[in-house]
Amino acid sequence: PVVDYAPAPAGFPADPHPYDTTGLTEGLTPTRRIAAYDAPGGRPLALLAPTISGVPLTMPVAQRRPGWTAVLLPSANRRIAWLPDEGWRTVALRDQIVVERSRHRLTWYRHGRAINSWPVSLGMPGQSTPLGRTFILGRTAPPEAVYGGVDIFALGAIPDDPDAVPTGLRGAHIGLHSWHNDDTLGRNVTNGCIRLTRSAQRTLLAEVSPGTPLVVVDALPTPPPTA
Repeated sequence: PVVDYAPAPAGFPADPHPYDTTGLTEGLTPTRRIAAYDAPGGRPLALLAPTISGVPLTMPVAQRRPGWTAVLLPSANRRIAWLPDEGWRTVALRDQIVVERSRHRLTWYRHGRAINSWPVSLGMPGQSTPLGRTFILGRTAPPEAVYGGVDIFALGAIPDDPDAVPTGLRGAHIGLHSWHNDDTLGRNVTNGCIRLTRSAQRTLLAEVSPGTPLVVVDALPTPPPTA
């Protein structure tokens, strides 16, 4: 099977460092369909294509072994895939986003330096925003007016419990988006998405690119200087 917007096939290994907030500075973009393995020299479990739902795919590089490169797997949570060293190219990643669940705070970093922090709303009980490393998959136009007329970032992450989300959102990825008002910032009210102000979302849309790593943790050991 080809990894697409639906949940990725089972069997891929767990991310060995899911809560590491060290910036991942290299992205990998397939130039053709390539096999994704469960380990270096292991079993091929799926194919990764240059695009997902028409959006060019760039995945952060998580690990390297001789002849093999591991990436954060899209359409899955806290999983990596191993790729042989062919059929792809790399791009530099300058940005990173860190979300702290307990503090309802999102911080944008560039080259390891905190640029800005904003308050966010996160997933409600039973539909918590998934912890761990993921990345910005791509952007899409807002499907409804409640999103405040600002484009949405779709993430590589999916709900931890797909059956818990409303029927109309089944099959959707976790999103990073704004809302038509800011009344719920700092609360757990979403279906798992990360909700921030319209001005903050416009800033991120203008500054960060697909492939940018995003890490959700409970809290950083030290608050960022922009907090």
